[in-house]
Amino acid sequence: MNYLGRDFYCTKEPSEELTSFMSRRPGQDAPRARKKLEPGQCSYYDNAGFPFEISAHPVDHSIFGATAYILKGNTTVAYTGDFRLHGKNGESTRDFVLRAKEASVLITEGTRVGRSDSIDGEKTTEQSVCEVCKETVESASGLIVADFSARNFERLESFQDIAQKTGRELVVPAKDIYMLHALTCIDSACVSESLKVYSEIGTKSRKWEQEIVQPFYGDRYVDHVSIRENPDNYILCFSFFDMKHLLDIKPNGGTYIYSACEAFNEEMEIDFKRLWHWLKRFNINSCGFSLDENGVPSFEKCYHASGHASEEDIRWAIDQIDPDYIVPIHTEARDWFAGSFENSVLVEEGKPYEL
Repeated sequence: MNYLGRDFYCTKEPSEELTSFMSRRPGQDAPRARKKLEPGQCSYYDNAGFPFEISAHPVDHSIFGATAYILKGNTTVAYTGDFRLHGKNGESTRDFVLRAKEASVLITEGTRVGRSDSIDGEKTTEQSVCEVCKETVESASGLIVADFSARNFERLESFQDIAQKTGRELVVPAKDIYMLHALTCIDSACVSESLKVYSEIGTKSRKWEQEIVQPFYGDRYVDHVSIRENPDNYILCFSFFDMKHLLDIKPNGGTYIYSACEAFNEEMEIDFKRLWHWLKRFNINSCGFSLDENGVPSFEKCYHASGHASEEDIRWAIDQIDPDYIVPIHTEARDWFAGSFENSVLVEEGKPYEL
């Protein structure tokens, strides 16, 4: 049985590059390939034939493509999606808030409601995180490992800038290059000419690397020997699952920068304990997290800015839009909305609501 692709509805007409990428899987044309991809439809939504109008509005978030929507009909509904104000594209969120002022119903996320990510009263922003990480790199010697979400492209851009300003080269796993290349199909990202690719041992059979990464970026590969011999020249973008490559690189000292979210469950805490032992094995100093005397991980807030709006910024957005009804979703603090806004509607799953 072949793989079945999903149907996609785009907010603008999809490019040929996008439809081509979504229509096949790497390696499916090989003689011995057992499964192919049966692509779904990739359609363009143009509001024709619908009793309401839908408009899409890009908003600031840690992941490219974050979008808010406004549905206009007898009643206007605005949906924030995941959003924030403290990133490089905060103005796009402010523009959405301005356009959503006609909304009678506001559906909003509330991921960070009830949390505080400030340091001594100061907000942590993408810019402040970039400055802290840059100062850490400037004061460090030897190999540097930067760990942040592979989909946090704004953080990737920050480390590209840090690498350039500190005379180092940024090296990412081949899988990240593949993802960045895929995103060029929708003009949401580009692979910087300075970005290097880590050459992993024993990966010759990966079809996606053979068909995409090697043909387009084959001259950017850096192997473990080059990094071992010149550790001061590189910043490696490695996650917890890439730490195994240190066995090939064999660094003797260096700096690890953790620039992502805190552990929020027991499994993640166990992973951080394992990571701590990996770093100590290679005499690598850790910045961004540490273990206390009881082996519990603690995190430095200055090394990470959330992809979601703060409680203060959500309150600002609600006050600006001034809807008749507020529907909080994607939050564990629905009571905060109910206590802060009389017109909050705490919806229940599976129950219909009439506007």
